[in-house]
Amino acid sequence: MSAAAWAHAWAVFCKELLDALRDRRTLVMVLLSSVAMGPVVLVLISTLASSFEKRAEAREVVVAGIAHAPGLRNYLERQTYTVKEAPPDYEQQLKDSRLQDPVLVVPPDFEPMLRAGEVPVLEVVSHSANQRAQGGVGRIAGLLRGFNQEQAALRLMVRGVSPSLLQAVEVQEFDLASPATRGAQLSFMLPFFVLMAVLYGALNAALDTTAGERERGSLEPLLMNPASPLALTVGKWAAVSAVGMLIAVLSCLSFLPGQWLLRSETLSAMFRFGPGDAARFLALLLPLAGALSAVLMAIAIRCKSFKEAQANATVVLLGVSMLPLVTVFNPGGEAAWHLWVPALGQITLMGRVLKGEPLVALDIGIPLLVSVAVAAVGVWFVARSLRAAAIK
Repeated sequence: MSAAAWAHAWAVFCKELLDALRDRRTLVMVLLSSVAMGPVVLVLISTLASSFEKRAEAREVVVAGIAHAPGLRNYLERQTYTVKEAPPDYEQQLKDSRLQDPVLVVPPDFEPMLRAGEVPVLEVVSHSANQRAQGGVGRIAGLLRGFNQEQAALRLMVRGVSPSLLQAVEVQEFDLASPATRGAQLSFMLPFFVLMAVLYGALNAALDTTAGERERGSLEPLLMNPASPLALTVGKWAAVSAVGMLIAVLSCLSFLPGQWLLRSETLSAMFRFGPGDAARFLALLLPLAGALSAVLMAIAIRCKSFKEAQANATVVLLGVSMLPLVTVFNPGGEAAWHLWVPALGQITLMGRVLKGEPLVALDIGIPLLVSVAVAAVGVWFVARSLRAAAIK
């Protein structure tokens, strides 16, 4: 474009940006989705993690029929666990998620069968829809395995057999994941929240500057100005992108003070989001904000009303919101083609940042190239549509 065209684009950019910031809906979206998002999301995640930590520290076992197993009670108490009697309606409470611990059910003939050398059956009752109760099943199963091994060792020693004969190998577990990687397992939804904040933040501005102006009848007088359709499009797109980029900056920076609100000591020790991580997030999100703005404008420019544009933009919102499912249902982990898909590549790389993995230039370059290409195509399409409207 010529110098005059750039001047026209700058004038349109200033006008559209001022209109966007005057819009109360946009301002509310900026404040709620960006400034408050980081602290709120981190508080919710840390509250969940803290509740699991408190339940683990409580070291309680809920048992139905513990009076039938004094030996089992003695073993549990020696493991520093507190034995609590299960309520009579524990099954219904588990279904209603009012009871948040699995229930160990002891049969009445537990001790007689144990003394006779028979194998009594212990039941661990839970409910798969009750996530907290389901999460305690493994802990109860581990305790019962320890009790089972202790009883087997006592029986062997009574018969003069060394229990070590049954242990052919010793198994030691070693976790290769770094603390940052383990922390990322709890904060894996953070990139998705940031991405959706950028998308919804740019949505109103993109629809208002295209379909909104067409509905208000201000688009046709704008096309009567000496500015070219391309200059008008570049100015509008730059203003919409600026709103999306502003939300991206505020959202990423909000996680820095948001860490002060973490209520889980474990998560606070593992989750480290510093200025360098925020800069890498922005290197991925800023180009994507421009691409999403161009796509939303390209969809809305063909619509005659704001509501029609909102309905058509739902396709983009649905597509972006479904992207995290690709990584969930992909058993093979990350694939090379993920980086070539807009938004999915950014989510993938932001997940690496949270895990503490380094990003090479090619990792950032591929999503950047794709975002620039998508933005260029979107701007070209909007400019062509404006040119056609000006001819009519």
